[in-house]
Amino acid sequence: MGGEILKHLEENICPFIDLIDKLRLVGIQKDLNISLPTIVVIGDQSSGKSSVLEGLSGVALPRGSGIVTRCPLELKLRKVTDAISWKATLSYHLKKTELVNSLAGNSASQNQVAGNGAGISDELITLEINSSDVCDLTLIDLPGIARVPVKGQPLDIGSKIKTLIMKYIRKPETLNMVVVPCNIDIATTEALKMAQEVDPEGTRTFAVLTKPDLIDKGTEGNVLAIAQNKVIPLRKGYIMVKCRGQQQIDENISLEEASQMERDFFKKHKQFRRLLTDNKATLSCLAVELTVHLVNHIKKSLPLLDEEVKKQLSEVRNEIKKIECGPPLDTQGAKQYLIKILSEFNEKIKFLSLGELIIEDNLFTQLRKEYKKWNDHLNKIISSFNNPTGKVKEQIVNNRGRELSGFSSYRVFESLLQDHVNQLKDPAFVLLNTVKDIVLKQFLCLSTECFQRYPNLLKITVDKIDQIQASQQNKAEERIMEQFEMENMICTQDDIFFKTLNENGNITFSEAQLPIYDIASKYSDMLKAYYKIMVQRMADQVPMLTRYFMLKEAVQLVCNDMLTLLEEADVRGFLNEDTDVSRKRGELQARLECLAIAQNEICQFFSGNK
Repeated sequence: MGGEILKHLEENICPFIDLIDKLRLVGIQKDLNISLPTIVVIGDQSSGKSSVLEGLSGVALPRGSGIVTRCPLELKLRKVTDAISWKATLSYHLKKTELVNSLAGNSASQNQVAGNGAGISDELITLEINSSDVCDLTLIDLPGIARVPVKGQPLDIGSKIKTLIMKYIRKPETLNMVVVPCNIDIATTEALKMAQEVDPEGTRTFAVLTKPDLIDKGTEGNVLAIAQNKVIPLRKGYIMVKCRGQQQIDENISLEEASQMERDFFKKHKQFRRLLTDNKATLSCLAVELTVHLVNHIKKSLPLLDEEVKKQLSEVRNEIKKIECGPPLDTQGAKQYLIKILSEFNEKIKFLSLGELIIEDNLFTQLRKEYKKWNDHLNKIISSFNNPTGKVKEQIVNNRGRELSGFSSYRVFESLLQDHVNQLKDPAFVLLNTVKDIVLKQFLCLSTECFQRYPNLLKITVDKIDQIQASQQNKAEERIMEQFEMENMICTQDDIFFKTLNENGNITFSEAQLPIYDIASKYSDMLKAYYKIMVQRMADQVPMLTRYFMLKEAVQLVCNDMLTLLEEADVRGFLNEDTDVSRKRGELQARLECLAIAQNEICQFFSGNK
């Protein structure tokens, strides 16, 4: 095949394939989960995959009636022009094995990876072949799709293989090469169905038709129509090949001889010869087609690949900035470092209390929702004053003193309002607890963000916040109770009371008409008017108390308490790092190096291929 690939084509192809190989070697696909452009070979069991790869690589791959490929096999073909005519290296589990002239070691490697027997593994085995008789190409051969398990195979072998195949072919960066025998109904090919499922437009799929010498006589026209992309159209079309059969292998016919016999087969075939003319037949044409498809796909994928590398590189650099430098080892340096991080924490918690820093959910958005619930609850009770006549009469009877019948008592008015005020205590304390939980969660979240590297300092901070919040809650409870005690006095300015009273009624009343109201039937308007005044006070007063004690004053106390840590003797003890931090720092540094190399390779490629 060496003379079949034009020199200028090789010169244009090699840089692209070399770039992807370098990026794969760096580890961006495995370690950084960045997908690279790849050709994946799939097919039903006994579809002829191994024969196709054997013809492309020039090495005798294992064959058999059962599952031969039990792990993904990365086949790297590299064309060389030096004295070495053929060299192969098998790599797996960080082991490398030099092969002489066959892939006899592959069975042992598969057993190492997938276990003895017929198990399946998704761990990659790499076979690199350097030869003057191959094209520059990288393929990944996947296990053939098994329909029915045979002896030694697990019952779910079919689903396991399909899961493994899907893992590869669903990626947009993957080109799917489907191997289909000519002597079966193409519509029933499981591999082609799977490829169409993940690539319905057919932009990433092309097919290789094998075993053209085994088709039934009279069906040549149907097979030709498939090869000419007329039956199941694929954007990248079909190529037909005729590989060495078992008889030719038994007769020790070399791959070079088999290649010539293949060309002769197509030349002499009445229907298929036109495929040869259209460069849609023979392994040589397949090699060129595969290489061109791969390079075009790499060209298309490179801008997105470049963006992804830059994006991850930026993210890793930002992560490293957070943990890049540990605290100084000397006492004075450690104290200055502690001052710095405590000041940053204090600044952030102040911004948090002012609504200028959002950690998770907006603090003031959450508080505003709770305050609205409180206000809605207060306003809802107003409707209970619409018809209090029955309760007023009961209170008059229960509270009647020496007055004659027909004279009402202020004690009734006062008692009814005090009952309603007392009913608001529990909801007010529920609001206080809710506000405490919201603020505490925000404080703890900020503490973790600032001190997650220093477990001792984080624990001290959390303990301080818990103590301060508990103390502030007690103070807020006392003030809220004082507020309710004051509300029990039933007090407001006369002009405020009359203004509210007139806003509720259809008739305007003044102080001179006051005796008109001193009857039970008018208590509804009077109660409702006063309650509205009280609601206006309580709707703001309770939220203000909770916000002042649980947020504003609490922040100031936390800031003051944090600065007292500078007076402690064991500054270094505060700054002991979490053991996971150093591990994470190492992982991030390794990722940074990997991404930096990848970016450099891509930049050099773009610079040299403008």
